[in-house]
Amino acid sequence: MSRVGQKPVTVPQGVTVDIKGQAVAMKGKLGNLSLTVDRDIAVAMKDGKIVLEPSVQTRRARMNWATSRNLLQNMARGVAEGYKKVLEIEGVGFRAAVQGKDLVLQIGFSHEVRYPVPEGITIKAEKPTTLSITGADRQRVGQVAAEIRGLKPPEPYKGKGIRYSDEQIQRKEGKKK
Repeated sequence: MSRVGQKPVTVPQGVTVDIKGQAVAMKGKLGNLSLTVDRDIAVAMKDGKIVLEPSVQTRRARMNWATSRNLLQNMARGVAEGYKKVLEIEGVGFRAAVQGKDLVLQIGFSHEVRYPVPEGITIKAEKPTTLSITGADRQRVGQVAAEIRGLKPPEPYKGKGIRYSDEQIQRKEGKKK
């Protein structure tokens, strides 16, 4: 038995849930999200909470039970509160700005890098060296943050590059004379 899968998904105040077969749709103040749950998992609404049970006793069903439960929990929290990732840009002359639907980065290349902001994601440049990425879908927020960080990952000698705000960079010692 899965300890995580047994827990019901709590639905926050102001979130409406629509279950049609294996399709679960949630609507909240930050948007709409939907998920098609694996066919081996039965989804039901009981006492204002979403309960998941494996419909067949197979290894595959047990593996997907807790995964499906956590995906639904992330959806519920996302449409109610949202998710946020903060990136910091470190380096001389490195900066970022949002122009229209593009994020413009000057990160040490001979040209500026333009990153188109996807639908459902909001990017704010609070300072020229700090980016805030917010959205309802946890996976998309993390993916966008990883793509932006991948444009210029932090290097270990001086720490220049784009990093998460809570990330610690392992610094290396430079050449010795």
